[in-house]
Amino acid sequence: MSRFVLITSDHDFERRVRQAAASLHGKFHAIVADFLPAGPDDVLRVLGGDLVEVILLGPGLPPDDAIRLASLFDLQYPEISIVLVTGNDAEVALPAMRAGIRDLLPPDSDVNTIRGLLERASLASAGRRRGLGSALEGQPMSGRIIAVMSPKGGVGKTTITTNLAVGLGKDSPTDVVVVDLDLQFGDVASGLLLEPERTLADAVVGAAVQDSVVLKSYLTLHSSGIYALCAPLNPTEADQISGEQVGRLLSQLSNEFRFVIVDSAPGLGEHVLATLELATDAVWVCGMDIPSIRGLRAGFNVLDELDLVPEHRHLILNFADRRSGLTLSDVEAVIGGPVDVVLPRSRAVPYSTNKGIPLLQEGARDPFTKGLRRLVERFSTDLEPHPHKNVSRRAVVQ
Repeated sequence: MSRFVLITSDHDFERRVRQAAASLHGKFHAIVADFLPAGPDDVLRVLGGDLVEVILLGPGLPPDDAIRLASLFDLQYPEISIVLVTGNDAEVALPAMRAGIRDLLPPDSDVNTIRGLLERASLASAGRRRGLGSALEGQPMSGRIIAVMSPKGGVGKTTITTNLAVGLGKDSPTDVVVVDLDLQFGDVASGLLLEPERTLADAVVGAAVQDSVVLKSYLTLHSSGIYALCAPLNPTEADQISGEQVGRLLSQLSNEFRFVIVDSAPGLGEHVLATLELATDAVWVCGMDIPSIRGLRAGFNVLDELDLVPEHRHLILNFADRRSGLTLSDVEAVIGGPVDVVLPRSRAVPYSTNKGIPLLQEGARDPFTKGLRRLVERFSTDLEPHPHKNVSRRAVVQ
């Protein structure tokens, strides 16, 4: 997959773009030339049919020819983001906008600036591609919102969330976003080894609320190809975010991504309830101890009374250990329904967490990782709906 394509005669600029693209998911293809072909098909033919998301034109190319080619791409391949590399912003800004050019980039930009632009342009391409697909099918855009839940903390929610996101991202690159709704002490950023410039606090106010392109520019790209909207850096900002804002945010993201995976805070607070009102799936995480199991059952009862249990339910038993004094049957008897995935206690988990590299990203083969893969498989569109998807409603949880 040639995700990024550069046409230029400037070898130093090519080196910087190649370096910037190296940390992003996908391939980079450079076409060394000081002229442009007649049309888009001539460019794409060189790539052998590979998927293209972003094409950078210049430096070293005639600006008028670049704008002409960009306008043809906008008509024939609107899902591809075109970036014009030029130092004459004032002269070409208006013609570039009319031609559908996504952004302008100075030729002396450093690697970090180029990387940030590639991320934004890639997000715009993914949104356009998704929008065009939905328009052709005549269906409104709607991704799955997967809430990873637990009434109590310390049961491994973030580990499961980040691995689920990375696992789904292998089949749907650039179409998975993970949202950290543990607003005070969320760990998605550290779990994915990210240093976000923008957080969820920025995404629920201002222009991002009205413009999905702005919202997507606030996301942080992970090396596996997924995106993350991390928790606020200052825990006090959590008090300024309402449940209504969370609901609007998740609705926006579900219109742009196939999978929106939410790492929720422990308990049943305002933000968690707002998430459950929209969630298509709930992944309930339970530890192999009496307080965790009883807390999960109590949570089911409360949510059932509020009619806030999502249609599809996936129950995960984490830290499974035969030496705990409990059996799987004991857990299922207390909860009142079957466990879907059992994750055994594993020494690999804390090591992975401390490194900030999810197990499914590393490709480990221990029993814990196999259990994570079974969880990912439950969200495959090729699978039939699970026969006990309503198992956590009142008829089952007595």
